[in-house]
Amino acid sequence: MANTTVFGAKAIHGQNPQYLVETVIRNRIYEANYWKEHCFALTAESLIDKAIELKCIGGVYGNQRPTEFLCLLLKLLQIQPEKEILIEYLQADEFKYLRALAAIYVRMTFRAVEVYELLEPLLKDYRKLRYRDMGGYRLTFLDEFTDSLLTEERVCDIIMPRIAKRQILEENGDIGPRKSRLLDALEGRSDAGSDRERSKSRSRSRSRSRSRSVSVDRRSPSPTASPAGSRYVSRSRSRSRSRSASVGAASYQSRSRSISPDRMDVET
Repeated sequence: MANTTVFGAKAIHGQNPQYLVETVIRNRIYEANYWKEHCFALTAESLIDKAIELKCIGGVYGNQRPTEFLCLLLKLLQIQPEKEILIEYLQADEFKYLRALAAIYVRMTFRAVEVYELLEPLLKDYRKLRYRDMGGYRLTFLDEFTDSLLTEERVCDIIMPRIAKRQILEENGDIGPRKSRLLDALEGRSDAGSDRERSKSRSRSRSRSRSRSVSVDRRSPSPTASPAGSRYVSRSRSRSRSRSASVGAASYQSRSRSISPDRMDVET
């Protein structure tokens, strides 16, 4: 009874949910000490504590021994929790291994449209994960693990069920186009750049208008300037007229003085 699927569980992809794990790996999980000691009588609520205690993800290691991550995955397939509970698992940001466990379960059991809608937000999570396989431990990231769930056929030594590609779902109208964070960032930068260019052009126009006003003020003579100190007073019409009049009087006097008295007598 400990290895049987819960009563009333729905068939997934036309078969028993536990059969999504290969027979060889499934039998090794049944024989594992962690399965016998820690996975017995687990529920959807008590499984959270076990998932929080995980220190790595992965498939089999060493002498084909299953990881604790695989044991909890098979337990999820056995008890088949409700959809709302799985969504709560995915929204638990503070527990990254619980999130990874829920992500691989969603990939194996949900429909294609729901898989893309629920797992694509995890591509923004760049936290580190420890991965254990036949070669030992290695470092990976939650977004990389999610991308492998969406693109690769085998993850954690388990063959993933086939799902329709996103491009086909978009062409059929089942799902909207994917929003890229890179394009949003580029658009934000372009908007910021255009705003900066506008502000620069405005500042340049203001500086030009100010320089023009200053040049005009410099060219126009000040009304408070004294006539003696101003260089433009000598160009006035009154001063030029007085000079021409004085010059004409002096020339007349010089002419009158140049005429001799003898000449005057002769003319008389």
